[in-house]
Amino acid sequence: MISYHTCPLAVLGGKDTGGMNVYVRELTRELGRHGIHVDVFTRSQDEHVPHVSHELGHGNRVVHIAAGPENPMPKISLAEHIPAFVDGVLEFARQKNLKYDLIHSHYWMSGIAAESLAQEWNVPILHMFHTLGELKNRIAQNDSEKEGAYRLNGESSVICSDKVKRIIAATPTEEQQLIEYYSADPAKIAIVPPGVDDGHFYPIPTDEARDFIGIPREDTMILFVGRIEALKGIDTLIRAMSCMRHQPGHEHASLVIIGGDPTATSERMTAEMARLQSLALDLEMDQMVMFLGKKDQDLLPYYYSAADVVVMPSHYESFGMVALEAMACGTPVIASSVGGLMHLVQDTQTGFLVPNGDWSALCEKLSDVLLDEPLRKKMGQNAVQHAKGYSWQRVSKQVIRLYQEVLAESFPQRTK
Repeated sequence: MISYHTCPLAVLGGKDTGGMNVYVRELTRELGRHGIHVDVFTRSQDEHVPHVSHELGHGNRVVHIAAGPENPMPKISLAEHIPAFVDGVLEFARQKNLKYDLIHSHYWMSGIAAESLAQEWNVPILHMFHTLGELKNRIAQNDSEKEGAYRLNGESSVICSDKVKRIIAATPTEEQQLIEYYSADPAKIAIVPPGVDDGHFYPIPTDEARDFIGIPREDTMILFVGRIEALKGIDTLIRAMSCMRHQPGHEHASLVIIGGDPTATSERMTAEMARLQSLALDLEMDQMVMFLGKKDQDLLPYYYSAADVVVMPSHYESFGMVALEAMACGTPVIASSVGGLMHLVQDTQTGFLVPNGDWSALCEKLSDVLLDEPLRKKMGQNAVQHAKGYSWQRVSKQVIRLYQEVLAESFPQRTK
């Protein structure tokens, strides 16, 4: 398993940590339960972190490979160190006398590394992009938010590689995007959604969850969880909250935002975090919006269960892992009608879908959910049942079937 630019063990909510980290971590654990042993290779970002970790259990390892400076770097700089990373992976395999059956790579830079490794080892690749540069560029609001040609060319290289036998798309929408914008071979694409750990994400009684995280039981809590970046549309949510607070029945409503580092100095704070804090202040919402920063995965079920509603106002999501986790905890989700969220959130059943960027429509649906307790409870119950169809036990079996198909095609002599 290759996760070049971000470690699956990293705390969520950082600049480059999100659903992909969860995907790699949870799939690896589940594969281990099926007797499939996985080495996850990632670039070392901290020389003080052990280079080999066994935190994923079942004989699985996370191997941090030194490639360039051992600290976080911009993605455009990271691409330069892929050859050194490949050399490090090859050396680790030589030292351990390892032979791998296949490579499962995540994100385009991992796919580039996987191509070189596959040539050396003569093994097939399954690849998952998680996000697509072409789609991010289509919703970028200015040039600074656009991905460079280096990424688009890299993605195209992975898609066209003879070594890549399957491209895993999270949804039918992503499948069509790969075909339409990248001319991907439809025969290569397999649709397998991400999963959720329903043994970790499950409904906790609201009063207990709120007591645990210190939220007053009588307050109304709206929750956002994710990276703090423009494509997440958090400004739309803040504007919707500003609209809603002038309506009766929302006097004790607050917005809790998990992600990023809200206490960073002005020199180190990201431009988006500074912009959002400034927006909340300009709208006189600073007392209603709480920026809590990054939170450990173990705490998220308490926050999801404590919330009255979880909102994903994203301009683009290939899937929407946060929405799935929230639903597994019995919390309705209001989301933008984009990408994977259109497939995941069942409009009027497990929550609402709203037009992308429409803070007025989001305000209306927030009010509908928050003022109608029977509706909110019914949506929460539906959400739990819907999320059960995405358990990692089910999803991992679909991935394993893909592994078996690819191995049978690549090494037919093994199956005779």
